[in-house]
Amino acid sequence: MKGRVPCAGLRNLLRALSFSVRCCSLHNHLQPVCLCSKTNPQKSHIPDCSGGTWARRTLPPGSILPWRCFSCKQEGTKILSKRKEESSITTSELLYKNLLKSEQENWNDVSARYKALTKGIKAKLEELHNKYTFSSGSPRIRFGENVYFEENGCIFLSKGDNVGEGNVDILFSTEDLGFSDAFIQRIRISRDQRYMAVGLKSENSEEATCIIMKLGRSPTVEKIIPNVFSFEWATSDVLYYTTQKNLKSQNVFMTTFANQKATKLVYTEKDARFFVDIYCTKDRRFLTINSNSKTTSEVWLVDCRHPLKLPALVQARTKGVIYHIEHRNDELYILTTYGEPAEYKLMKAPVATSGMENWQLVYALEKKTKLVDLEVFSDHCIMFLKNAGHLYLKVISFLSHSIWSIKLPTWACEFELESHPEHTTSTCYFQLSSPVHPPKCFAYSFKENNLIEQAVQEVPIITNCHTTRLLAKSKDETLVPITVFHNTNSKELRRKPLLVHVYGAYGIDLNMSFKEEKLMLIEEGWILAYCHVRGGGELGLGWHRDGCQHNKLKGLHDLKACITLLHELGFSQPKYTALAAASAGGVLAGALCNTDPELIRAVVLQMF
Repeated sequence: MKGRVPCAGLRNLLRALSFSVRCCSLHNHLQPVCLCSKTNPQKSHIPDCSGGTWARRTLPPGSILPWRCFSCKQEGTKILSKRKEESSITTSELLYKNLLKSEQENWNDVSARYKALTKGIKAKLEELHNKYTFSSGSPRIRFGENVYFEENGCIFLSKGDNVGEGNVDILFSTEDLGFSDAFIQRIRISRDQRYMAVGLKSENSEEATCIIMKLGRSPTVEKIIPNVFSFEWATSDVLYYTTQKNLKSQNVFMTTFANQKATKLVYTEKDARFFVDIYCTKDRRFLTINSNSKTTSEVWLVDCRHPLKLPALVQARTKGVIYHIEHRNDELYILTTYGEPAEYKLMKAPVATSGMENWQLVYALEKKTKLVDLEVFSDHCIMFLKNAGHLYLKVISFLSHSIWSIKLPTWACEFELESHPEHTTSTCYFQLSSPVHPPKCFAYSFKENNLIEQAVQEVPIITNCHTTRLLAKSKDETLVPITVFHNTNSKELRRKPLLVHVYGAYGIDLNMSFKEEKLMLIEEGWILAYCHVRGGGELGLGWHRDGCQHNKLKGLHDLKACITLLHELGFSQPKYTALAAASAGGVLAGALCNTDPELIRAVVLQMF
């Protein structure tokens, strides 16, 4: 039972390339292609400002234009008055439809020459996909010897890790229950394993459905709750959940499955700027009701020993302060932005006196460091950190109060923690990957204080790809990290095609997970560069603040500095350089096309 790695990114890439104004060839690098319509061979008129005056310049059909300009207004068309507004709209719509039809016909004609190339690319990608299809292990929930896991829309129960035939029972199937178009988003098992809550979500709906199954020899549906966002078991028969409506989650309900079944509202968020979800601490001592806006948090505690009592407030919301809660030995461990600098810190406070005035610092991040994830175990806390593109670990011992720093492989760009790790474990399991390195399993032993590379690896780590970390100096002297990948056997890198990636928005890092198409480009001699510009989150919360709103231009300056440095260091040159951006990253890509078009030859834009 192996899970296949999705290749939606591949399909998006090919789709974006197919509508690119300039097409690129893997073997002939970048070749400009004119998309002037051949179905209506009219002459093209371009404004010419040579000599200080504007004039019309005429080019014959099929000529390569310096910029491709689309307009619905044809020569001789009169501007209609407001009195004829309806007629004007009708005319514009007709012209727009004719333009789209003309461009589609033109593209069908032009793209014919690339059919063989496209076929070859698809074949190569299929080969790589089959080669790097590996079992990443579907998330497993362990209760003693029982292991629950999901695969292909079904939930299974096995004894231990032996999932051979005859040792696995099927507990749930989306198809059998009439939810064939939905996928399993969340699984929670009650403490005595009598009940299982399953979250189902359809791709064409924002709301999810929670199905409560009563487990046993013949699992049965106990209850169906529509429009659910998150849910957690407080006890073996008490479930807390939040509802979602119009993309907002503001109500928390409690439902019981004991002799007297009941459902009641326990919390309502009245501020529309806040979104509510539920979390269970790793030791299962508390449920936390988390009410978060973009900049502010408030947390309420539900005592799992007394789940029918009203939730208790940890700390009233304070503007600009974000915090999240974990629990260990009657102390709350608080990940928060409270205090200066306004970056994440780990603090603690007694459960009985959890107010901000009692928060004590445990660990503060170093300057320009991003906290990627944090996990609290019974005796240790492990933090995954990123600095200038480098991933590393910080391990805090609650017993000895010591802190260790653990280096990770230089090629590592992304990590994924094992799902549902046991709270009392002495080993933390996780996977590391990069755009051109498939996920590889690692383990950190708290007892031995060392990093262990898992022996089982179906596909060997790529050895012919070199990873380079650079720092580009932006307009205001800020150093901007760049991660570069290229084939170690490549010679004359200046003549190789370069694909630059950028995002720089919402405090989110560039996506640097493994993709087969990126590996294919490396094998074909391409250079891949990832520019971690301001506006993203690669260097912490301050890195985001420095590149958003009125600081947005700083992200543009960062991108220009990164591409310029790459060219100066011999990584390709402008005529072989393409820029790739997805979603909000298109803002910076479009801005660069306007301010510094000479730096790049092609742009690939994608929407999510």
